Amino acid sequence: MAKDETEAKTEAKTAREYRTEELAEAAGIPVRTLRFYRERKLLPPPRREGRIAWYDDHHLARLHTIAALLERGHTLGGIAELTAAFESGRDANQLGELLGIGWSEETPVRLTPEALADYFEGEVTPENLAASLDLGYLAVDGDAIVHVSRRLLDVSSALVREGVPLAAVLETGRRVREHADAMALLFTELISTHISTSQDALTRLRPLAKSVVEAELTMAMDRLLASAAGQEPSS
Repeated sequence: MAKDETEAKTEAKTAREYRTEELAEAAGIPVRTLRFYRERKLLPPPRREGRIAWYDDHHLARLHTIAALLERGHTLGGIAELTAAFESGRDANQLGELLGIGWSEETPVRLTPEALADYFEGEVTPENLAASLDLGYLAVDGDAIVHVSRRLLDVSSALVREGVPLAAVLETGRRVREHADAMALLFTELISTHISTSQDALTRLRPLAKSVVEAELTMAMDRLLASAAGQEPSS
């Protein structure tokens, strides 16, 4: 019974459809712009019912993605190239090269626009998409969106579910990035100065740096929590 209710809710989420004028209004663009995107094949074809074109939330999410890419400085030609990359079957790593994003050790996650909206319900705005693209958290692959890190995706969505606005999560991520870059430089200089400048040494000893950062962050959180509770941190 619970499964049937879940399926019903899922169908209800994806059931909304828009006429051309309604979709344009929901996306905040003129109808002529929507038609132009359609002619340039930046949008998948709508469902046809006689002479009426019906669009759905998939199309709306794609329009939000286009707006975010344009805000980031991509041209319509570049966006069309991303769509072509998807249609030609490029994988996440190839797309990462196209956008100048490397995957490192993190596991990228491919998402439809609808799946991303489910992770961050009500928070997937063009502004937040643009911020995520600027940070390198997201890349766009035709009909799919690629998040560069399963761990960051899970943590971000958990914070949003707790009531933290996605914009605040992204701004905190930007600030954490600055500190993380500084810590990475510290350890790189330490290893290069006292052990070796080889890539092999940096790769081999990287887990030690990660352990130090995790331990220091844990102790820092302990100190803050103890201070907030009016207690002395345990030794």
